[in-house]
Amino acid sequence: MSSRVVHCEDALAWLEAAPVLEGCSLVTSLPDVSEFRLSLAEWKTWFTNTASLVLSRCSSDGVTVFFQSDITVDGAWVDKAYLVQKAAEARGHALLWHKIACRAPAGTLAAGRPAYSHVLCFAPTLRLRDPKDLRTDVLPSTGEKTWESGMGLDVCRMVARFVQTHTRSHTVVNPFCGEGAMLAAANAEGLSAIGIERSVKRCERARLQCVRADGQGWANL
Repeated sequence: MSSRVVHCEDALAWLEAAPVLEGCSLVTSLPDVSEFRLSLAEWKTWFTNTASLVLSRCSSDGVTVFFQSDITVDGAWVDKAYLVQKAAEARGHALLWHKIACRAPAGTLAAGRPAYSHVLCFAPTLRLRDPKDLRTDVLPSTGEKTWESGMGLDVCRMVARFVQTHTRSHTVVNPFCGEGAMLAAANAEGLSAIGIERSVKRCERARLQCVRADGQGWANL
């Protein structure tokens, strides 16, 4: 039977204190520069170091998935997929797949950010031998979100199903879990879930978030 635990604490401190998470896969969306009092250069260093830390806690038979949206700062593009891949390459983790999830219909302009987000899956040892395992490269929608910065339902369920069918993981660990969309999707697919989030309000929501019985939206426990 799947379970859920949400730790209300700093995700970096939790990860640094944790060993390799055997039987687990990790899924996360790292915070944006707008959430820090750091220069862009300082935040890029923080971002790649944190991505490396998350990757380092993945078990040998698990995967690490990042959901990231690019930004522009002072007229220059910041490609978060590149930053994540930079950290993974240094760690020796292979990129299993890289999908694009549309935040707005193709051909339209999304306010504030690009009309898509990256979804990248890395693994230290797992490899996909059958091309069919790569599935769809472009997701037409992220799906319904619980909040603006969250992962959408379609992305969360796709990731949870991949973990369930292609790894030996029984638990999804979600640092910076926000309101718990990924935790709820993991539970809906029969996986246990552990979330780490320092916001008390978001932790409370993460403990109650669930996927509706019809699989078409969000509800509360």
